[in-house]
Amino acid sequence: MKKVSQYITLGIIVLFGVLYLYTKFSAAEKGDIAPDFETVLIDGSPFKLSNLKGKYVLLDFWGSWCGPCLKESPELVALHKKHENQLTIVTVALEKNLKSWKKVADKYGYTWKNQIVNQNRFVLLSDIARTYGVSEIPAKFLISPEGELMGTYTFKQIDDLLSNSVNN
Repeated sequence: MKKVSQYITLGIIVLFGVLYLYTKFSAAEKGDIAPDFETVLIDGSPFKLSNLKGKYVLLDFWGSWCGPCLKESPELVALHKKHENQLTIVTVALEKNLKSWKKVADKYGYTWKNQIVNQNRFVLLSDIARTYGVSEIPAKFLISPEGELMGTYTFKQIDDLLSNSVNN
């Protein structure tokens, strides 16, 4: 019985390894058109990423259970307040429990409209996260006003980019 248990454990590890590699190598890359997706926002309204063309879009994957995500929350809110006219923020909460994200969003002041909660028993197996190759969170993707995936940026880099585009 112990040997069967070891084989099952090994099989699970291999399965997750293959899934991880598939996610990483099939994801969109910098310079590609940002992969479109449709879902429902927390207010129940339909959402389609490609409808946001015209402004920069920050696609931010986070979780209420993620320490580094919580640590970044004040920076995200500050970026939203400073660049609300230039930047649309889309947050995707990857959660096991549909209620957990709300406490964090309320605590830090996530007031933007485009909030998505993606529930999955294995949170990083979310369809949206896999499309973008997310294997750990927080993960941020900046999308140009034309819909092109610009890559991953820090909040400081995004702030600098948007501040410079206003001055030019």
